[in-house]
Amino acid sequence: MEAHPAESIRETSIAKHTKDLATFILTRIHAGYFRITLSLGWQALLWKILLQPSQDSRITFQVPKLFYCTILTILWSFSLIVLILLSVLYSLKCIFWFNMIKQEFMHPVGVNYLFAPWISWLLILESAPFVTPKHASFVILWWIFAVPVMILDVKIYGQWFTKGKRFLTAVANPASQLSVIGNLVGARAAAKMGWREVSVFLFSLGMVHYLVLFVTLYQRLSGGDRLPAMLRPVFFLFFAAPSGASLAWYSISGSFDTPSKMLFFLSLFLFASLICRPALFKKAMKRFNIAWWAYSYPITLLALASIRYAQVVKGGIPHAITLLLSALSVLVLLGLLLFTASNPKLLLSDDDPILFVNLPTNSSTSSDAPKLTV
Repeated sequence: MEAHPAESIRETSIAKHTKDLATFILTRIHAGYFRITLSLGWQALLWKILLQPSQDSRITFQVPKLFYCTILTILWSFSLIVLILLSVLYSLKCIFWFNMIKQEFMHPVGVNYLFAPWISWLLILESAPFVTPKHASFVILWWIFAVPVMILDVKIYGQWFTKGKRFLTAVANPASQLSVIGNLVGARAAAKMGWREVSVFLFSLGMVHYLVLFVTLYQRLSGGDRLPAMLRPVFFLFFAAPSGASLAWYSISGSFDTPSKMLFFLSLFLFASLICRPALFKKAMKRFNIAWWAYSYPITLLALASIRYAQVVKGGIPHAITLLLSALSVLVLLGLLLFTASNPKLLLSDDDPILFVNLPTNSSTSSDAPKLTV
């Protein structure tokens, strides 16, 4: 029995619409969208530490184990679902629009977010409520997620000091600190497994490059003023890196000693320096975009470091700082979730500075992939 002509036309129209929608999404999504999963992953880790029963800390909330497990499982599961969704979409882009992935690798800001998917998976692994660091699955997954970080290290750090057009002084920008954070997250997870030598290796690799990167950015040798106004939320990474280093060294040494405190104080100072300059972010706040998610996870990192500091240094001020930063972290995340839910169309904007010009308006092949702008 032959199909009715009207039904065939309808099916063809639906298929074309679906293909066009898939093209629209895949050509606009990029690794920078993993800012969302970075925020959710750090938030899950924050609540895991906040709700964890503790005998020697007034910071953690003493809650029933069932309540603790329920909250953490819901938050962790939501983070995992979002991460899986973004990973599937980005994997499809790698398959069908690989030319755009190569162009993204050449973008001075976009290349740094190639670390974000692997950092997000490491965070999901560390914040998992059902897997301990000593479990075999934790070790296997750590290798799966940490090896790509080290491969990117070799590629990107190698470019910084061997290629003229890719010298650090030519491409450095605040987002470059994500490469450092990737090493620190891997070091922290390795320390949890008891792999001290591996964790020290990753920590030293990240910190040496952080020192060089910080000096380069501090002196603005890279022409950092060229950073588009829309991407200025990435300035929050200035205090995210030392916060991550403080947590990583705490896990390696087993105590929040002087180096951890020094790194925490540096991150706290940089945080205060940035929030005292709201005019810097004025243009970035005119319209909601995916870059806003860069506000969330640095604050959560700082809150995590403050928790460890308050556990060692007793007193009202350390506890007040922790409560303030933890509350701010939660409020910022909730605000971003509300903005994202109420403005879904703005998530796939046509003017993303990390992306490209001449976006396709209908279906096309990967050979027709638009170019990125640098």
